[in-house]
Amino acid sequence: MSRTLESGVIHAMRAFLRVVDSGSFTAAGEQMELTTAQVSRLVADLERRLGAKLLQRTTRSRVLTDIGRDYAARCREIIALVEEAEASAAGATAKPQGRLRLQCMASFGQHYVAPILADFCAHYPDLTVNYSSSQYFPDLLADGVDVSLYLAESLTDSGLTAKRLGTTFAILCASPDYIRQRGLPTAPDDLDQHDCLRVVNPSISTEWHLEDHAAGASHVFAPQGPMVADTPELLLEMATRSAGVTLLPLFSVIDAIQVGRLQRVLPQWRSPDIGVFALLPSRSFVDAKTRVWLEWVDQHISPRLQADAAYFSPPESAQDSLAAAL
Repeated sequence: MSRTLESGVIHAMRAFLRVVDSGSFTAAGEQMELTTAQVSRLVADLERRLGAKLLQRTTRSRVLTDIGRDYAARCREIIALVEEAEASAAGATAKPQGRLRLQCMASFGQHYVAPILADFCAHYPDLTVNYSSSQYFPDLLADGVDVSLYLAESLTDSGLTAKRLGTTFAILCASPDYIRQRGLPTAPDDLDQHDCLRVVNPSISTEWHLEDHAAGASHVFAPQGPMVADTPELLLEMATRSAGVTLLPLFSVIDAIQVGRLQRVLPQWRSPDIGVFALLPSRSFVDAKTRVWLEWVDQHISPRLQADAAYFSPPESAQDSLAAAL
C-alpha cells in the first residue's frame, strides 16, 4: 500500500493494536517502522478523539482499560475487514512487497530454510525478509511475525492459523567410537546402560517415546545422562564427540550420518511423527507477501521433508553392518 495513505484513524488503530500485542510503544514502532514518539502520539490522538483512556501507562507496562479492551476488539474487526477488502481489490496478482517477518526453529531453519532464502529474495526483489530463530512456541502478534515454521507432535488451540507442511521424526544415534567403547544397544531397555543426551523444549516430551512401526510396538523411556539442552545443535556436537546416545530430529543428524560421524542406534525404533507447521496470525485472508512465501515453502521444503524421511524408512541395516565391523 502507498505510504501516502498510511494516516488517519485506521493507521492510529493499527498502531494501538501493535502496542497492545507487543506490550510497548518501542516494539510497536519497530514493527511499523515508526519512532516510539510517533506511535505514542497516534495512540494519544485516538484517546483525544474518543475522549476516553485506552491504556494505563506506568513506567514498566501498558495495561488496557476496560474501554480500551472493548475498543481493541472492535479495532481488530474493523482492520480485518479493511485488509480483506484491500486484498480482494488487489487480487491474487498483487505484487509482493514490503517487509516479510519470518521465524523458525533454529536447526530446522538451517537445514531447510537457509538453502532456499537466497533464491526467494532474488525472485521477489521488492520484499525485505526479517528472519529470526526460536525454539519456543511463537507469539506472532507480540513479535510482529508473519509466518513461523514450528515443529510439534500436536498443536494446542492457540488461536493461530496452522498450515501443515509435512512430517518428520527423530532417530537414535551415537558415534561409532562411542558404540565401540560402550557396546551396541539391541533393545530399548539397553538404553538404561548408556549415557543419553536429551533435548528439552516446550514442543518435546521429557521422556523418549519410541515406536517400532514394523512390529507395532512402542516404548517409553526416561533418559539419563550428562547433558540436557534446548537446541539439537549442541547435542549433535556432543554425540559426534562420543558423549552418548541422543534422540534428534532426522534433519539435524542426516549429514553426520551420511559421512559416518554418527551411526543409527536401534534403527527399527524412532519417535512418533512430528508435524511441521506454518503458523500465521489468525485472520480470514493471507496477504501477497505471506502467500508467496507459503507457496515457496510448499514447493521447496515439503518435498525435502518427504525425501529425508524416505532416507530413513525402512530402517537401514546399520546395526548389522556396525556389529560386523566390531
